[in-house]
Amino acid sequence: MALAVEHEKRRKKILEKALDVFIDDGFENATFQKIADKSGITRTILYLYFKNKKEIFIFSIKQLLLSAEEKLNAIRSNININSAEKLSKVLMAIFKLLEQNRQLLSVVLDFLLHTSKDDFNPDVRVRRRTVKLRHIMSSILIEGVKTGELKDLNIKETNDFLYSFVESGIFQMAVLKRKDLKKLEKTAVFAVKQLCS
Repeated sequence: MALAVEHEKRRKKILEKALDVFIDDGFENATFQKIADKSGITRTILYLYFKNKKEIFIFSIKQLLLSAEEKLNAIRSNININSAEKLSKVLMAIFKLLEQNRQLLSVVLDFLLHTSKDDFNPDVRVRRRTVKLRHIMSSILIEGVKTGELKDLNIKETNDFLYSFVESGIFQMAVLKRKDLKKLEKTAVFAVKQLCS
């Protein structure tokens, strides 16, 4: 059991260090050797954990998203705030995460462009990674409609509408190189208020 725990701790450390390499060098220029060096291990040991840099990148992003999902689920389960406040807080938490990971978003964009060359549809990959986020927002919307806090909404369309703010935030950070998302935050909060009964 202790060996499995140590293995998992080292794996998490490698993924954290790998994100630094991807941020510093971009997906294309990151190498197994650079990741191994940053992690304080040899390439041979790195191969015991991961088969290639694409796998490392995907698992690094998963680890980051798991941490974010925990925060969003804590907001969703907070019984002291209403559904509209939960939606606003979820969006604000996502915007904060985007601002904190501005450089990483550019690397993700680079990665998606790189994988799209391999006849892989980036939309499929992104949807797979964001399904839990969409589920969190849907469950808050359903709760709000059931309690009467929110208008009788088409949940899927409203979820897509709210998720478009997330996509806009990613675009503003990764492509437009905005420093923050203050304007988008105000717009998102205004939009959520329009959903209230």
